[in-house]
Amino acid sequence: MFRTIEKSDPAFESNHLSFITVKTKNLKGRGDICLFVPPLEGLRDIPLVVLLHGVYGSAWVWSQKGGVHLTAWDMIQKKELEPMVIAMPSDGLWGDGSGYLPHNDFDFEKWIVEDVTRAVIDNVASVSEKSDLYISGLSMGGFGALRLGIKYSDKFKAVSAHSSITEMEQMSLFVEESLTEYEQINKQEESVLELALARKEHLPQLRFDCGSEDLLINHNRILHDQLNKAQIAHEYEEFEGGHEWDYWAKHIKDSLGFFNKFIK
Repeated sequence: MFRTIEKSDPAFESNHLSFITVKTKNLKGRGDICLFVPPLEGLRDIPLVVLLHGVYGSAWVWSQKGGVHLTAWDMIQKKELEPMVIAMPSDGLWGDGSGYLPHNDFDFEKWIVEDVTRAVIDNVASVSEKSDLYISGLSMGGFGALRLGIKYSDKFKAVSAHSSITEMEQMSLFVEESLTEYEQINKQEESVLELALARKEHLPQLRFDCGSEDLLINHNRILHDQLNKAQIAHEYEEFEGGHEWDYWAKHIKDSLGFFNKFIK
């Protein structure tokens, strides 16, 4: 599937993190994936969590600014979390953020849904076609997680998002690129709500949260209210905090715990 695959050398890896770079037609070039793989023997078919970053970042930010690998390993050791692999891909590195949408002749959506999962299955022995898939993210990555999790509910068992953009137009709060660069042929796919309504009978388990001082708090409250009115089952929580790494580093634990509830 990939013309080239480059993997980090275990001799130089640390804190159970590794890296993969693959060349894919969806990006018309290379894409990076940071991986947390729990250092336990005999693991087979364990869950895979795809964790999406926000604007300005890349594959490294969830580990190097949020310490998610340390959180996950601590939870696993305390028996609070079943062993799982966490894949942290770049968004494709277009502009200030790709939005995880197909545009400008790149398919940032298929990069996440097809390439990232395939690269992990092909290169991590404990993950297979039998592994359950989950997806999460923050801000732009929260939008990506909600949108892709809902659209591809046949692949993803559950979604949990933090401080999420809920409609594409909110990208203008963060990026310098014009919104016309992101526009979709199917306008329904620019809105988490519209996508959820269209797929109401086939949704994954849904959860999202937001900080009470976050600039996106009202958008998240509106989405919560709209989902309630549409009688779409979901979990929504608010906590103290803003649009910042202190918040995401703390509350990624809530996403991992949410996914853990659905592991058989």
